[in-house]
Amino acid sequence: MPENNFENNDAAGRDLNPEARSHEAAVREVRETADTPAGSHQKDLGGVSTGIMMEHFVADVAQTPVSATDSRSAEGAPVSLWRDAWRQLRKKPTFIIAALLIVLVIVVALFPQLFWTQDPSAASSQCLLENSNGKASAGHPMGFTAQGCDVYSRVIAGTRASLMVGLFTTIGVVVIGGIIGALAGYFGGWIDGVLARLGDIFFALPLILGALVVMQLPFFKANRGVWTLVVVLVLFGWPQIARIMRGAVVEVRNADYVVSARSLGVSSFGILMRHIIPNAMAPVIVIATISLGTFIVAESTLSYLGIGLPPSMMSWGNDISDAKDAFRSNPMPVFWPGLALSLTVLSFIMLGDALRDALDPKARKK
Repeated sequence: MPENNFENNDAAGRDLNPEARSHEAAVREVRETADTPAGSHQKDLGGVSTGIMMEHFVADVAQTPVSATDSRSAEGAPVSLWRDAWRQLRKKPTFIIAALLIVLVIVVALFPQLFWTQDPSAASSQCLLENSNGKASAGHPMGFTAQGCDVYSRVIAGTRASLMVGLFTTIGVVVIGGIIGALAGYFGGWIDGVLARLGDIFFALPLILGALVVMQLPFFKANRGVWTLVVVLVLFGWPQIARIMRGAVVEVRNADYVVSARSLGVSSFGILMRHIIPNAMAPVIVIATISLGTFIVAESTLSYLGIGLPPSMMSWGNDISDAKDAFRSNPMPVFWPGLALSLTVLSFIMLGDALRDALDPKARKK
């Protein structure tokens, strides 16, 4: 009779639970008869000997295949911030357009001979007054300046100097501002106070105004060039990067992975270089990309005012400065370098905006 009860309960359970029927092959029940000798494995329910022993075996994989909910898709695997940012960026038309324009500018700066029709610095292609204010023609698609110089070749040749000033100034402010900001944000206390006040001193003067004052000093005035202008712009450009880096470091310095590294005895230098700075670089890269365009504009402004690059060096600022006097009679020599400057700066701003949207977690959630 007890055996019949167990069978009836088993059948009822299988009828109510379909999963039990599907896995019936995975579970084997071995029942012993009532005359099992003493000392054997028996269940005693309320003093009544059932004489039943149950053994459960794990089913084979073939018998119980893994369902779709048990598997982990590759799409759900965690990805790094930079890889996720790249997935976001390549879907943005603004990023693609800006990147293509920047690549074109870099190629022009590195290999200008591939684009110009004549070397504007060569003796055979010196400016001829007979071509003064000449219109566009074959081999001279942008016409001539009032001095008879080919505008197209000068715009191509001026790309290198303008881009060099912007690029190396950006590298300088990222290195100096990044180090100062990281130290101030990580250590805090009096170190933070001293470095913050130092930054405020340079931050008090606007970039163009500060460079305008320093470039008038005798030493800088006598040594005008790309590297002199880079040093001056770095001198007044690093506080912004330092503030951005400091804020990013303060945000991550008490993160769990930083606390774990500190508890394991990792030095402060190792924590900064391995854990904090790599995770605090995203906002710095965004600001640096936009600042690169700002520094190109600063070079052009200072050169236009006559205190940037020397007049003998071809740059977009010098081209605009040379053509300003004849603007009313021939505006094209001002228009073309101005257009190149505007498109380049706009490209870096668009690239910076795209990077900000891709690297900012809050922006990605919107």
